[in-house]
Amino acid sequence: MVETIQEDGVCAEVLAPAPGLDEVAARHARDMAVRIAEGLDVTGVLAVELFCVEGPDGVRLSVNELAMRPHNSGHWTIEGSVTSQFEQHLRAVLDLPLGETAARQPWAVMVNLLGSELADPHLAYPRMMAEFPDVKVHLYGKDVRPRRKLGHVTVFGENLEVARATAHAAVAYLRGDGAGSGGAAAGEDKEEA
Repeated sequence: MVETIQEDGVCAEVLAPAPGLDEVAARHARDMAVRIAEGLDVTGVLAVELFCVEGPDGVRLSVNELAMRPHNSGHWTIEGSVTSQFEQHLRAVLDLPLGETAARQPWAVMVNLLGSELADPHLAYPRMMAEFPDVKVHLYGKDVRPRRKLGHVTVFGENLEVARATAHAAVAYLRGDGAGSGGAAAGEDKEEA
């Protein structure tokens, strides 16, 4: 269960696990997702995106999107889980035993690169990797356009806020912003991320 942070209708950030989610809401969300998957007879990965809507009767969960495939909200699993969503999907559709999905660290933060001032975000690699050697970077090979999802970075660690600051600072390099906001703070604590 993750929390996505949307900017202008696009997923900008994913926090895993979803911080502050109470166990009752988490259980309800899991039950909804399982009922949907079973009802649709899904084989493989199914991403169920839910919104928490507060109303006069309390919080209610509303389904926003179903994706019967690996989904951007699960890209953190590439390095962050024992078995990534991609491997798990293949195992399921090939009728192989499913893999362990436990997280490798207490926190994972994935930040999408949405556009860049650089003609090629790869140009930022040397400086970014020197500053943040543990950041995992995935660029998708797409042409640069404003607000286009060009790739993502993932940071893992014991401290959620340090991981978030590090991920945002790394993406700032890929956008062509240098260290960006939070870069100094992230750099000071990067060993903890």
